[in-house]
Amino acid sequence: MSTHSDRPDIVLIGAGIMSATLGTVLKELDPTLSIAVFETLYDCGQESSQAWNNAGTGHAANCELNYTPQRADGSIDISEALKVNTEFDLSRQLWAYLVHKGAIPDPRAFLHPCPHMSFVWGEDNVAFLRARFEAMSAHHCYHGMEYSEDSKQIAEWAPLIMEGRAEDQPVAATRMITGTDVDYGALTHLLVAHLQVQPSVAIHYNRKVVELSREADGRWQVEVEDTFDGTRQSVSAGFVFIGAGGASIELLQKSRIPEGNGYGGFPVSGIWLRCEVDAVTSRHHAKVYGKASTGSPPMSVPHLDTRVVEGKTSLLFGPYAGFSSKFLKHGSLTDLFRSVTPHNIVPLLEVAKDNAKLTEYLIGQVLQTGAHQFETLKQFFPNAKRLEWKEAVAGQRVQVIKPDADRGGVLEFGTELVAAGDRSLVALLGASPGASTAAFIALEVLQKCFPEKLTDGAWLPALKAIIPTYGIDLSLDAEACRVTRAATAPILKIENIA
Repeated sequence: MSTHSDRPDIVLIGAGIMSATLGTVLKELDPTLSIAVFETLYDCGQESSQAWNNAGTGHAANCELNYTPQRADGSIDISEALKVNTEFDLSRQLWAYLVHKGAIPDPRAFLHPCPHMSFVWGEDNVAFLRARFEAMSAHHCYHGMEYSEDSKQIAEWAPLIMEGRAEDQPVAATRMITGTDVDYGALTHLLVAHLQVQPSVAIHYNRKVVELSREADGRWQVEVEDTFDGTRQSVSAGFVFIGAGGASIELLQKSRIPEGNGYGGFPVSGIWLRCEVDAVTSRHHAKVYGKASTGSPPMSVPHLDTRVVEGKTSLLFGPYAGFSSKFLKHGSLTDLFRSVTPHNIVPLLEVAKDNAKLTEYLIGQVLQTGAHQFETLKQFFPNAKRLEWKEAVAGQRVQVIKPDADRGGVLEFGTELVAAGDRSLVALLGASPGASTAAFIALEVLQKCFPEKLTDGAWLPALKAIIPTYGIDLSLDAEACRVTRAATAPILKIENIA
């Protein structure tokens, strides 16, 4: 274990993409900061950040239909899509900055161009996608989006989804060639490797944070247990970031900050079907998203994805939702039950009452056989052969259950930052698209916990060097959006549409 001060300025709990991103940004803004990272597992990026535990879409809200709901009058609401779309631009700027300065030697180590497509069948779904395309393509953020209801054209974009399909079936697709495939596990390793060579940074593996308590001077005592021999040590931290994935709920509770009262979590597991047969994978170069089943959570939107992991191209289909009481893939079956407290029992019960359809959907998914799962794949890829696909367990996600004054509790499908009133601790809760918008979340942490540093006399000039569009709404400023995408694309070796 690397040596470090027992009084670091910053403690980051968890060594996934979020801690790696936040640590990188903080060290760029203030190289004098001392940072300690504690990770329960043997290496960084082994839970939700690990390549096979997520879809690697690099969510830019190009293809995910759940971000663009249809209003009662038939129009399409693209506001959430625009929010996620421009958040991904912040990640692009951070990565381009790190590539330019040499901190990331080659962006192809984690990032590959990969078109993002939406694909639907049936007259009602085609009408929806047509209306969605009209709304999105009219906005500068979706400049270059293509649309087709022509089977031959769609077959040129993605032949596997059209071969074997009934010729009279109504179909439609959109495509954005500026999409990417992101290996967040590889990116996490790159960021951590860069952090490790910085002065006053220590990364500790096989170290589980077991207690958090206030000290008299307002700092945090962080008690850490060695996962091999059970010995414990304590450090005193000026600021604590809880970025431990599903384990963040329990650690937030251990902090006893009143702002965390009432929060809980609902775990959702996932299963992929994966194909590594070169004759198949070489004929599909896209991430193709369809429509989710009624009542299903957003993370269960079916998609057939190109994945590039460690130089090998594979296809991924799913995810099929499931249920496990674990909060982490490497967690304990008691995680959910341990998380229930007098403070969150009411929100948990209210969410259970209000989400009967979700519960019914998850039960149905759990009871699905392999044959049922494969039939779902064949709706996307009619000529798929069962022997060419194997089952793989995806990462565990914990959806946020938050207190609500009117309803008692609500289920959130995004991410949420819960900060102490004195801004000395913050916990990141929730699931996708956290990894894809890690830079945006890091900026949220800065704004929430270090507002006094975001001035011209402190961190702001360095921050604008890292994120040139900081403070600009790219969904409103078309020229700034065009300029940043044109600037970052060649550095990151991805596509751009002038």
